[in-house]
Amino acid sequence: MCYHTKLSKDIRSIEERFNVTLDQSEHADSKKYYHGFTYPKTPVISNADDHHIHFYNWGLVPFWASDDSIKKFNLNTKIETINERAGFKGLVNKRCLIIADGYYEWHWLDAKGKNRQKYLLTLPNDEVFVFGGLWSKWTNKNTGEIQNTYTIMTTEANELVSEIHNSQKRMPVILSKENEKSWLNNEPMENFRHLQVDLKAVEVQH
Repeated sequence: MCYHTKLSKDIRSIEERFNVTLDQSEHADSKKYYHGFTYPKTPVISNADDHHIHFYNWGLVPFWASDDSIKKFNLNTKIETINERAGFKGLVNKRCLIIADGYYEWHWLDAKGKNRQKYLLTLPNDEVFVFGGLWSKWTNKNTGEIQNTYTIMTTEANELVSEIHNSQKRMPVILSKENEKSWLNNEPMENFRHLQVDLKAVEVQH
């Protein structure tokens, strides 16, 4: 799964990497670490506007939801079953790139996970990358506030991540540079289930 991410690169270098600009209506968040269950705003590029970076809330709230309580269940979504989920009908083609340069996972040292070792996973050269995601625009019926929200797609873990994330053996869908446009252009989900992306894992000392 993926509930903890980081982004240490500055907005200017991110703009250059993706050949986009920060939307002028957005406020660049200075956070370097994102905890999914705080539902933070993080930088994304969506297929509604792939020329700009926007800040969307982590934790997808479908447009049809009466309130936002569902977001805690939609931080991650399995790519294998997305087309079978009635609640996501109409959302599978609302694609986005979630920008990061690392994420954290825990290795269970005992059967119940009471003792765990934290790892940081990055690309080998620590460069910025993206998770494949889905987004939705939701309107709060009580306040009229409009929120753009997203979920990170997950898939079966590769060999490295399986050893680390030994409790569930899942990992986020990490797109290569060559696959970013294909994701935004709504190529079939099946094409992204077994992407081969080299990762580096480093133990994090508490």
